[in-house]
Amino acid sequence: MGDSSGMRGLGAVSAVMIVTALAGCSSYDSLVGTKPSAAASTSAASSSSSFSDRFSNFVLGSPATAGEGAGVTPPDIDCPTVEIRQGAATYSQSGPDNGSTALSLRYQANFLRGARECALRAGTVNMKVGVEGRVILGPAGSPGTLTLPVRLALVREGVEPKTIWTKFYMVPVNVPSGESNVTFTHVEEDLSFPMPSAADFDAYVIYVGFDPDGAALEQKKKRPAKPAAKPKR
Repeated sequence: MGDSSGMRGLGAVSAVMIVTALAGCSSYDSLVGTKPSAAASTSAASSSSSFSDRFSNFVLGSPATAGEGAGVTPPDIDCPTVEIRQGAATYSQSGPDNGSTALSLRYQANFLRGARECALRAGTVNMKVGVEGRVILGPAGSPGTLTLPVRLALVREGVEPKTIWTKFYMVPVNVPSGESNVTFTHVEEDLSFPMPSAADFDAYVIYVGFDPDGAALEQKKKRPAKPAAKPKR
């Protein structure tokens, strides 16, 4: 009989390669890049509208109505879209080098889709943004809790793109024992910005991506400060 552990390793590597290919197809130009064409957006939306609706209802719930005492986005104003940043659609971590980059992979994560909900209150747009993704364990991976460095950025697109705000989160994901492929969701409700002009508002985009540099900065902040050296006498 063949080596079953080797087959499991090859299966994990194959799964990660498939996720990488899919993530590359769904990424966009840059954090402050160009939106996808209207035709491409319409095609993608129609092919996965039912799943998007289920994700939106599950994560965000039904939009608030005026009867519930919450503000409602005017019918002629839509929420900024949620886009995946090119080059930040996947995130991976590897263990010690064992002579094979693929076999030393612990896990790889990628984004699947996003959803959002807006309410206008006293000249301020309050947003609720949710993202969904997937984590696949690699040959060197094991069940347990891991953290993913996720960044959201609200950008006004144009000839000179402008970042309105950017926020960083360390998102915990639990991989149960016996599982090697799990989905995760992350929802942020406290996102707001002053209502801009109609022209500017149409150019607003929420970008989402993995930010390893942000994770490194967070780790640096947590390190205890070195005690000051005592003066020599």
